[in-house]
Amino acid sequence: KGELRMQSLTFDDAGMYQCIAENMYGIIYANAELKIVASPPTFELNPMKKKILAAKGGRVIIECKPKAAPKPKFSWSKGTELLVNGSRIRIWDDGSLEIINVTKLDEGRYTCFAENNRGKANSTGVLEMTEATRITLAPLNVDVTVGENATMQCIASHDPTLDLTFIWSLNGFVIDFEKEHEHYERNFMV
Repeated sequence: KGELRMQSLTFDDAGMYQCIAENMYGIIYANAELKIVASPPTFELNPMKKKILAAKGGRVIIECKPKAAPKPKFSWSKGTELLVNGSRIRIWDDGSLEIINVTKLDEGRYTCFAENNRGKANSTGVLEMTEATRITLAPLNVDVTVGENATMQCIASHDPTLDLTFIWSLNGFVIDFEKEHEHYERNFMV
């Protein structure tokens, strides 16, 4: 195949590699640089979010994405409690923390710890629970004669600390009310 495979790389393997393909009609060359990367975990470029919101009864994924080489091992804590995989909590291979069926008791400070053979680092964020958004009045099926007007309603309850936006779509395509203002009209009820 013309493949070169290398295992258990060290810094001595870094450099410019050249592949030469040759037959009776001639010879061609191709070059590539191999860089060997090794660094302790750092959150400088990608710190954890300082504030993470999760809906009551919902699912939240808290990302932990430090720069590190080789890939670090991850662990998590909530306050001073070390977290382990369980029925509601899971630590993914990429370092993310997943919590399902979020409750008020899940609120607090979460810290991700990353460690490899070069060093260790951690980053912390605060998880806050919000009330889940729910459709309280869903649109109903409507039969209308051609040429008549129709009104469809959608009302939702939501956490008062968050903004709410309604998006309408037709057959999977979002309606652009500015472009289609002659056909569709959006009414806001307070």
